[in-house]
Amino acid sequence: MPEQAPAYPWTFAGGRLKKTGLVLALCLLVAVISTAGYLTWGLPDVTVLKNANPKTTALMILRLQSGIDSGNHLKLKQKWVSFATIPQLLKDTVRIAEDAGFYQHNGIDLGEIRAAVRQSWREKRPVRGASTITQQLAKNLYLSPQRSLWRKMKEFLIARRLEAALSKDRIFGLYLNVIELGPGVFGVEAASQHYFGKSVEALNLEEIVRLTAIIPRPLKAHPLKSGRWLNWRARWILGALSRYGYITAEEYRAQIEKFQ
Repeated sequence: MPEQAPAYPWTFAGGRLKKTGLVLALCLLVAVISTAGYLTWGLPDVTVLKNANPKTTALMILRLQSGIDSGNHLKLKQKWVSFATIPQLLKDTVRIAEDAGFYQHNGIDLGEIRAAVRQSWREKRPVRGASTITQQLAKNLYLSPQRSLWRKMKEFLIARRLEAALSKDRIFGLYLNVIELGPGVFGVEAASQHYFGKSVEALNLEEIVRLTAIIPRPLKAHPLKSGRWLNWRARWILGALSRYGYITAEEYRAQIEKFQ
């Protein structure tokens, strides 16, 4: 008489599947914990920035090393200036151009990220950045500009630490003092003296727009050379300043003609 099959043939298979699922879940949990540990291990103590300015940044060191490797020894230009000394119009212009919601978000602008993803999907190419001022500061101070998922995740974590430890004005002030604005040129004070021969507090509207315009391309664009891209960027900035009431209609018309 042939052996009968068990009444519930799926019982053993189901148990095996349950065990397999449990093992996979445990492996996933271990992977998540390990990843979190890897990312948080060695993160900088940003609380020291409350009262002390960094003597250098990761980006400055990288540029110096790149110069040495290429035989082109770079001399860095950077000069600290107080947040109060920087013209309010320059602060507003940079904020509007780089991170309009800076004073509202907690370091990560999820709305901007979603908008960037949607626009990039529509146009089938990366067309806009989604990094906040806090994220840019985190990258400049502690990380490399190399694009990778790990670097981006660390950037997020450091940005959150900066937001938890420092005031918004302190974060913005640090950013304006260490931002790259040309080969070897860091910070708005050094850039103002380098390009315009004057202190940042003496910049006029045109100079502010030109300086802000090169932030996305500090090694390719020059504020005193009106190329096609810089003119487009400057017109966009002027339009935003006018639209939100930071400059008058007369100021807009007077400036827009310089960037045609």
